Amino acid sequence: MAKNDDTFRKVIAHAKEYGYIFASSEIYDGLSAVYDYAQNGAELKKNLKDYWWRSMVYGNQDIVGIDASILMHPKTWKASGHVDAFNDPLIDNKDSKRRYRADVLIEEHVDKLDKKIEREVKKAQKRFGDAFDKEQFLETNERVLRYKKEGQDILKRMGESLAKEDLADVKALIEELEIVCPVSGSKNWTDVRQFNLMFSTKLGASADSAMDLYLRPETAQGIFVNFQNVQQTSRQHIPFGIAQIGKAFRNEIVARQFIFRMREFEQMEMQYFVKPGEELEWYEHWKQKRLEWHYSLGLGKENYRFQDHENLSHYANAATDIQFNYPFGFRELEGIHSRTDFDLKAHETASGRNLKYFDPFENKSYIPYVVETSIGLDRLVLAVLSNSYQEEELENGTTRVVMKLPAIVAPVKAAVLPLVRKDGLPELAKEIIEDLQWEYNVQYDDKESVGRRYRRQDAAGTPYCITVDHQTKEDGTVTIRDRDTMEQERVKISEISNRLRHTVSARDWIAQLKK
Repeated sequence: MAKNDDTFRKVIAHAKEYGYIFASSEIYDGLSAVYDYAQNGAELKKNLKDYWWRSMVYGNQDIVGIDASILMHPKTWKASGHVDAFNDPLIDNKDSKRRYRADVLIEEHVDKLDKKIEREVKKAQKRFGDAFDKEQFLETNERVLRYKKEGQDILKRMGESLAKEDLADVKALIEELEIVCPVSGSKNWTDVRQFNLMFSTKLGASADSAMDLYLRPETAQGIFVNFQNVQQTSRQHIPFGIAQIGKAFRNEIVARQFIFRMREFEQMEMQYFVKPGEELEWYEHWKQKRLEWHYSLGLGKENYRFQDHENLSHYANAATDIQFNYPFGFRELEGIHSRTDFDLKAHETASGRNLKYFDPFENKSYIPYVVETSIGLDRLVLAVLSNSYQEEELENGTTRVVMKLPAIVAPVKAAVLPLVRKDGLPELAKEIIEDLQWEYNVQYDDKESVGRRYRRQDAAGTPYCITVDHQTKEDGTVTIRDRDTMEQERVKISEISNRLRHTVSARDWIAQLKK
């Protein structure tokens, strides 16, 4: 299915209908940009975390995991630069009274140029048919090259202006591009101003003695302040990494596009500590490793691309994003940054503690440099959901909605279906459930016809349906139906567990990374 706004609306509706994601506190009309993961969504999210953790921590002897607190001493955020510089550029439309992120408005304008390129490609494909060379077309077509350059120039200018905090030029760019308010359609904009994204809270028994705190806006600082403790207790030597999965909070100006940009979200990240001077080699290493990990999910290599940062943050000497092609265009999924020694050095200065690493092989101490990989977990969930949702036309003229989720992360691995609710078939089906349920998340389903149950499980994303029929009572075999191909096969009950293990095993999926 083509990726567009209509697709996105269908994905959002489907996520609610099949128990993946609900609006938070919906009975009270919800809370903007806050969502709850329902029964299937919670399983999908847990499975993605488990797959990442197994491949990142279990799969690398030089990486260990921690779980740092959400609340940290407020000096942490002063030292890291978040108190002074963790801002987004805000702009209001005077007619609609709506508030927007200025950089997002500009990025969405560039997205329109990308869509123009896509239309040029489709026209050329239709014109040249099988002889069409897409790669050559993108590299040589004058109109495509013009759109590309225009988009690159816009993003470069915006990045430079934000880096210099030249907010007047950001507004000037919006006016030059004739960007209009999506609600009012007017170009009547306020000046651009900075808005700090951190949520503040209090710690203490009374208002008089309470300490001002922040909900962490990222999980990385919990790793940096624990660097020395982890290194010494794990007895790791440079290079080594510390991984973490955890919640973060940002008071986004305009949080939209479903779970892509939320105020409460989850990150999966790893900070890899290396010798000064070797950071760029490791940066390139982790760029490739992380892209291969994403490929292993089977969402299509064509849906990923690197987007190098035109202007680097104050702490970085190299940075790129792995972007995914969502229904609304390519957007950041994972960031990979060479953070230099900024963070450890800043915390050493602010805390007065020695955070240097003593290298026994070189007999000297130094502050390590850091290479960071950080995924937005909720964005990964959205990538999986939006790519897996498909509407298929079948040979008999009917259509089906199917969620072709990677089996390794699918919420329910198999549904066990008695053909009818009599003749001892439900009892046999439940025996199979009892045999499988401690190893796999499996589901019993006996409502409506088998055909309707197949369609329901397809739409929920269940990779396999196991049907118990009268032949099962005779020879101990069942029918296993594959969600994606709809092919059916008779297998012995005793073989079901091994069949599932082979296709949904983390070990087998992670092995793809080594091929």
